[in-house]
Amino acid sequence: MTNTSVPFSRLHTTGKELEYLQQAIATGAIAGDAAFTKRCQTWLNDHFGSRKVLLTNSCTAALEMAAILADIQPGDEVIMPSYTFVSTANAVVLRGGIPVFVDIRPDTLNLDESKVEAAITAKTKAIAPVHYAGISCEVDEIRAIAERHGLLVIEDAAQGMFSSYKGKPLGSLGNLAAFSFHATKNIVSGEGGALVINDPELVERAEIIWEKGTNRSQFFRGEVDKYTWVDVGSSFLPSELTAAFLWAQLEDGQLITQQRLQFWARYHSAFAELELQQTVRRPIVPDHCQHNAHIYYLLLDSLETRMAMLSHLKANGIQATFHYVPLHSAPAGQKFARTFGELSVTDDMSDRILRLPLSANMTAEEIDRIVMLVFEALGSQKTVEPLFHPLHQQQVS
Repeated sequence: MTNTSVPFSRLHTTGKELEYLQQAIATGAIAGDAAFTKRCQTWLNDHFGSRKVLLTNSCTAALEMAAILADIQPGDEVIMPSYTFVSTANAVVLRGGIPVFVDIRPDTLNLDESKVEAAITAKTKAIAPVHYAGISCEVDEIRAIAERHGLLVIEDAAQGMFSSYKGKPLGSLGNLAAFSFHATKNIVSGEGGALVINDPELVERAEIIWEKGTNRSQFFRGEVDKYTWVDVGSSFLPSELTAAFLWAQLEDGQLITQQRLQFWARYHSAFAELELQQTVRRPIVPDHCQHNAHIYYLLLDSLETRMAMLSHLKANGIQATFHYVPLHSAPAGQKFARTFGELSVTDDMSDRILRLPLSANMTAEEIDRIVMLVFEALGSQKTVEPLFHPLHQQQVS
């Protein structure tokens, strides 16, 4: 067994990225909203069954568009978990709004839907659940709460491409949804994202915001005789080069997902023994959720154990990591946001979580080695059974 280093995330390409980039360059139309952009948007629209999908230059941009569409005004509140990336909150703060942090569930690490309704005030405009690790929040309950109070649901599905909830793809469940195609995600374009618009009343304004506040899309459809500045907006659309790279990834998206699921399942099986010993806790995936193997994590017994594990893995060339520093404990979170109730689960989970390398193009040897090092760091012995053949494409739940 070699001791070469294993990065936390390794770029996986399909072999068609350069071909499509060359095609885009050959057309001379590389500024965005050309053939590859339209191809990606059509595919995504069909996948989600949405009213409209717009590619963006990041998930951050998609969330910022969503905040504009939700008409977030100074003082308005949006309920979300503190256990999320800063963009979820920043999109609200940039409009003068106030993120309201609610605790997470101890099983899925998603927004605790049982605590959401009590956090609603007269200023609440929306709920922004985050599908952590590509495992869905309890969307039915969250939508029911939103409907009772006249609120929008904005899915932060940055990690959720090819995941589903009760058979429906993540991103199809809220009024709006934001996705990421950042280099660390399952389906990548370097930077990049998408805004999914499921509410028909928001489609026309979304196009205007996407087109820098102009009605350019209506002009090209022949609906107006000229286009001009009609609303707020910004340069949210990505270049055609980004879209060309993304198209190669989307074409093979199901295969990429299956490859990741097999490695995720191998980790999960190997660590069952440690969970029985109550040394670690493995991820929990509810039966009605199909995940996409975006993250494989372990919950250790303490912050000290995690620090020792990270040190041991690093010394052996394994780039493991953790996240997030909860936003309610960050300087900007304390300045711009507020919390509702105790966030004890958030604080506890963020101290104990350990994320292991996971990529579609890992090797059997790398998985074996990481598993053995984890056992070693915890003072246990493990003989790892032979892995599946790397070309075997068995469905894994």
